[in-house]
Amino acid sequence: MIEAIVEAIRLAVTRIPDDVVSALREAYEREENGVARFNLGNILRAIEIGRTESIPVCQDTGTLMFFVKAGLRSPFLGEIERAIVEATRLATEKVPLRPNAVDVLTGKNLGDNTGRGVPIIHWELVGGNEIEMAVLPKGGGSENCSALAMLTPGEGWEGVKRFVVEKVKACGGKPCPPVVLGIGVGGGADYSLLLAKKALLRRVGERNPDERIAEIEGELLEEVNALGIGPMGMGGKTTALDVKIEVAHRHPASFPVGLIVQCWANRRAFVRIKPDGRVEVWQ
Repeated sequence: MIEAIVEAIRLAVTRIPDDVVSALREAYEREENGVARFNLGNILRAIEIGRTESIPVCQDTGTLMFFVKAGLRSPFLGEIERAIVEATRLATEKVPLRPNAVDVLTGKNLGDNTGRGVPIIHWELVGGNEIEMAVLPKGGGSENCSALAMLTPGEGWEGVKRFVVEKVKACGGKPCPPVVLGIGVGGGADYSLLLAKKALLRRVGERNPDERIAEIEGELLEEVNALGIGPMGMGGKTTALDVKIEVAHRHPASFPVGLIVQCWANRRAFVRIKPDGRVEVWQ
């Protein structure tokens, strides 16, 4: 298990998923702004170097986040947290990863990406005897542009669009665009942000199965790209590669909206642990 999780972490930080690469190449081909093409070209070269040399694509290897769907009948249920922490330590040394876990009181960095509350693990207990986890390395620059809005119900989806577009505009080039936007609507303040982060695990170009929400995703993508912020905030046609929305029911008096901004290095990998100990790793 530990070796498989280390491999998933290595894969996530050294190999950008094919769907993201395809979207970046398409953005490069349709771009007319010379500076934007230059920036997209550099991004694509960095991706290629990461793949061929098996080194991190970005110097900020992020905070490691794990989304674990744990089968209640898995024989490894009691071991998985220890395995994730140990794999994080090993990956920091072997990949290597930049140490990004700092004590909020002392500023001390233990140097292995572990500490109080990190790596971050989100648990979901499900039926069955398998464990499936997603690894999401989240960079600090893009995370700094994430936001929460507690809208009034009367503002509705027009309020959602306004909030997202205004926030992206205010952030400009800070989150290293072209970005992927995860948006969570409903639940509560905390849950909307969790939904938004989980939305980033979907492939670029994959729309929400609800046609009404899928339509809003497309509309928001057009509005964000119309801002003209462009790659690295220097102008161009592509400010966002995609917009992902996940929803939950809400309280009648609340309309929470969580926004999680992901940089162009939309990194992710997955692990499945079978009840007989076999493991699968993929992107």
